[in-house]
Amino acid sequence: MTETILTNARIILEDRMIDGTIRFDETGILAIDEGRSALPQAVDVGGDFVAPGLIEMHTDNMEKHFMPRPGVFWPNGVSAALAHDAQMAASGVTTVYDSICAGSIAGEKDFRRHIFSHVIDAVTEGTNKNLFRIEHRIHVRCELTGDELIGDITPYIDHPLVQLASLMDHTPGLRQWRNLDDLKRYNMGSGEKSEEEHEAGVKSLMVKGPQNRAQNWPLVVEMCSARNIPLATHDDTTEDDVEAGVRSGAVISEFPTTIVAAQAAKKHGLGTIAGAPNVVRGGSHSGGVSAAALAEQGLLDGLSSDYVPASLMQAVVRLNHHHNMSMPDAMGMVTWKIADMLHLKDRGHLKTGLRSDVLQFRVAGETPVIRSLWSAGRRAH
Repeated sequence: MTETILTNARIILEDRMIDGTIRFDETGILAIDEGRSALPQAVDVGGDFVAPGLIEMHTDNMEKHFMPRPGVFWPNGVSAALAHDAQMAASGVTTVYDSICAGSIAGEKDFRRHIFSHVIDAVTEGTNKNLFRIEHRIHVRCELTGDELIGDITPYIDHPLVQLASLMDHTPGLRQWRNLDDLKRYNMGSGEKSEEEHEAGVKSLMVKGPQNRAQNWPLVVEMCSARNIPLATHDDTTEDDVEAGVRSGAVISEFPTTIVAAQAAKKHGLGTIAGAPNVVRGGSHSGGVSAAALAEQGLLDGLSSDYVPASLMQAVVRLNHHHNMSMPDAMGMVTWKIADMLHLKDRGHLKTGLRSDVLQFRVAGETPVIRSLWSAGRRAH
């Protein structure tokens, strides 16, 4: 078993940074000390930052590799999963919850439910055969408006890798798409629909969506609560949205779209997650609240890369440089705060005895540069 010693490092702890040395191997973190090591095997990292490996609890990135172009389905699922795995590792992530869509929005983006089982099978094979650089878990995105939702998730709800579920409702006029003009711009911009198809789809969904949600919501909640699978709400817009999640046992509010919803989530003790791309771009792509504004008001607990893996570390740097957030606090948004939300007691922190998920990086101007990554003590990047 190889021991790794990194010295002359700026080590990011929960509440402070120290100039020091970290020792670890595959059994875990062995020691963290201030000062430089004189041991000949110690690696001088030249003042690079050393932090816990990132924890990503909601990314759609896997889908891009299973369907790299519209209508093109990649025939080798394990190969697609490995490409995603390498990209996550290159972004500093050591634990990823691959979010996979179950149920469809009345046929819209239906490819997602068609790849649902293939993604789970590929992640299972990659995990069982120890093919991945980092650790993968499954986050089931339950589209409550979908006719097929319960049929999609029932065969997989007892799968050991399914460890998070979110309650989705993309009904036009509600939550993320409460502003129908935003929805129209999104659909027209994607090129997937004509204006006539968009208008017809909206009309149908505004009737069908609430009907399916009313049927599916209690069934999903019952299935997850019986198996102790943590629940997240999604795109909360009003205090009523948050309270509905609280009554269902949700512990996380993902991507609240308004300050009101984020305030309600905090009041009820839910962890609040926003998109790192929102921070990097300076705002939401779909008309929601600014994630940086949530952070400045103390209403943000964590970040998800959503659709851009590299955005996690870019958001950390931006929060540190432009939003008066210390580096330990900004790193907490993508490490220990996420771990604590998901009850991952063995990772997310740099502490002796915990899992040796270790990230080495530096910052060039506004750009984070991932130098090295270790997952459970093994070199991943």
